[in-house]
Amino acid sequence: ALVTGVAVGAVLGKVAWLELGLRPLIVASQVVPKVALIPLFVIWFGFGMTSKVIMAAMLAFFPIMLNVQLGVRSVEAGQREVMRSLNASRRQTFTHLELKSTMPYVFAGMEVGIVFAIIGTIVGEYLGGSQGLGYLVVRTLNDLDAPALFATIILLSVLGLLLYFVVNGLKRFVIPWHESVYGRHDLNR
Repeated sequence: ALVTGVAVGAVLGKVAWLELGLRPLIVASQVVPKVALIPLFVIWFGFGMTSKVIMAAMLAFFPIMLNVQLGVRSVEAGQREVMRSLNASRRQTFTHLELKSTMPYVFAGMEVGIVFAIIGTIVGEYLGGSQGLGYLVVRTLNDLDAPALFATIILLSVLGLLLYFVVNGLKRFVIPWHESVYGRHDLNR
């Protein structure tokens, strides 16, 4: 989801006519209830890990792609003009301006995408799995084992928080200069 979301978002952010042409298809693909696709994924890819990974990637792709697209479009024309006036090459303009300007948007998409990816994985295991935490939710529910069900839910919450904090920690490492990392209260220091 990250690789395809960044690539598609970057292309659609740069090529406006392509984005306008693909917008109905992209929106249509997102309004389809993903739960309805799980039986198709199970038929096509089996009960194994592949169908769950595809489900998670589908849910995480859209917020990443949209945020990257917004990030690419957020680079101001004046900033590009400054790079041109400094005789910066296309590569230098990309690495020093466009990439750095887009990275906060990539991480915003990743923060939302990681939550959706967990939901997609759990729903995939819930409806079409024979193992995993989603399957464990179904099994403990069918057994009316409330303590095990609560334990599974807590484990899922901890896993989600852990993955969110990994993305957030990576953000602090990659874009330490951005306001989303150091916060507004540090601006006056």
